[in-house]
Amino acid sequence: SESKKELKIFWEKYIKYQVMTKLASKLAVQETAKADNDTTVEIKTYEELEEKSRKEVLKTFEDWYKRVKMRDRSDLLNMYFNTIASAYDPHSSYMAPKDKKNFDIQMTGQLEGIGATLTQPNAYIKIVKIVPGSPCYKQGELEVNDLILKVAQGDKEPVNVVDMKMDDAIQMIRGKKGTEVRLTVKKMDGTIKVIPIIRDVIVLEETFAKSAIIKKGGKNKKVGYINLPRFYANFSDRNGRTCAVDVEKEVKKLNKENIDKLIIDLRNNGGGSLQDVVKIVGLFIKKGPVVQVKSRIGSPYVLKDENANILYDGQLIIMINEFSASASEILAAAIQDYGRGIIVGSKHTFGKGTVQRFVSIDQIIRGYEELKPFGNLKLTIQKFYRINGGATQLKGVSSDIVLPDGYSQMDIGEKELDYPLEWDEILPASYTKTNSISNLKEIEINSQKRVKSDTSFMLINKYAGWLKATRDEEIETLNLEKYRAKEKERKNKTKRFSNMSKIKYNLQFSVLKADSVKIYSDTIKQNRMESWHKELEKDIYINEVFNIAQEMN
Repeated sequence: SESKKELKIFWEKYIKYQVMTKLASKLAVQETAKADNDTTVEIKTYEELEEKSRKEVLKTFEDWYKRVKMRDRSDLLNMYFNTIASAYDPHSSYMAPKDKKNFDIQMTGQLEGIGATLTQPNAYIKIVKIVPGSPCYKQGELEVNDLILKVAQGDKEPVNVVDMKMDDAIQMIRGKKGTEVRLTVKKMDGTIKVIPIIRDVIVLEETFAKSAIIKKGGKNKKVGYINLPRFYANFSDRNGRTCAVDVEKEVKKLNKENIDKLIIDLRNNGGGSLQDVVKIVGLFIKKGPVVQVKSRIGSPYVLKDENANILYDGQLIIMINEFSASASEILAAAIQDYGRGIIVGSKHTFGKGTVQRFVSIDQIIRGYEELKPFGNLKLTIQKFYRINGGATQLKGVSSDIVLPDGYSQMDIGEKELDYPLEWDEILPASYTKTNSISNLKEIEINSQKRVKSDTSFMLINKYAGWLKATRDEEIETLNLEKYRAKEKERKNKTKRFSNMSKIKYNLQFSVLKADSVKIYSDTIKQNRMESWHKELEKDIYINEVFNIAQEMN
């Protein structure tokens, strides 16, 4: 048929493109080596490089087809159920048991296992990262680039995992705290080694709230900074770690430091626990509504902060970007509606204004115990609304002060997904604005002046335009020389932008006094904290937000 012919032509062009890109990369490496007199790089002819590129592309497709063939009935059912669920809205889905476990790990920030990140580039499962402080880190023998050949539960017979689906192998490697797993691995030098590891609870520290003190130059004013990567909670453990409790602890510690301003960073925070965001907003307002929630039928109900006490009554800035979503948008919207602080960042947030709930299929279906577990449905059951009545769905939350970023000229967010729910509004809740920022317009004008005169922000604006133009391109050349010229231009522009991100600003980040003993008595925690501070020192957005904070009154 005509469609098969068109499909064949497409695949021929696509494979040719893959070979061309690999060949271009190899030619560039050789040319650089010649220019630098680098004798470690073996110089080959054009024909040899092309042949090697073709073989590599062939192997890539062979490995891909091998992984496709590994799919079993449960994988196909997973795809089928998700296709149906996603036709209702972008956030309804089916979760197989293993996917639900991974979701719970994201929400709780912890799992029981060995603490290694894996990948499967081919038949072998490879170690790509060792989590500091984890069981395999402490055991000391497992290394990055080790290939896992077999997995055994304690002294039981090992199971060969070569050519096994990585998801299945991971289920064998993970296990309860205190149990032993023995990994047979192939080292980089070709030696085979059996490594016994006692599983433990691995805490993924990068998912939890953390704070710092920011100062700049000779200024004595101290600004508190809290980074909240996700609104995490442990729904299966009443005593489990939650972001509301953690943020409250961080605010209390910052209060003891006598901070003048507080910054809460919600950039790239995709949301999480609805109940926790209500509690966090309550740390900064007197009792009152935080968010409105409405089901398909019935009247909306209001989630309120019932505690009249304010833990922090100072000036507040919320940092957001296009990937701040869901619970992040509730927090930003509430702070904005109350006039409690300034929202700074991208033009608007992601625009996910819906609530999902997990429904266990096992609890719905009676009997069939031998076939369980069936997994869970994640269903969109409600929409949430700002206390001013407007939905955050599609529109998100707009910043009071907009800072340019690489995505500012592209459409990013909920509206780009398939079948999103529409924007609407309901009646506002009853609340009283605080209007704690008296000079917002003046602060905005001054920030715009600094941004317009800042060479790095100018470059970001140019990068945003180039990124949009690159994304909008629908045709790619198959001519090697034209591709190489275009790739050279692309790398030069990307390099200019990446060099900008290496600039250090005159910011000093310090550990809170309450945390100093805990951090400096543990080299792993100290190294992790110092690395984080070094990254913050190069953050142009934190630098500008610090400037904004100094002008708030």
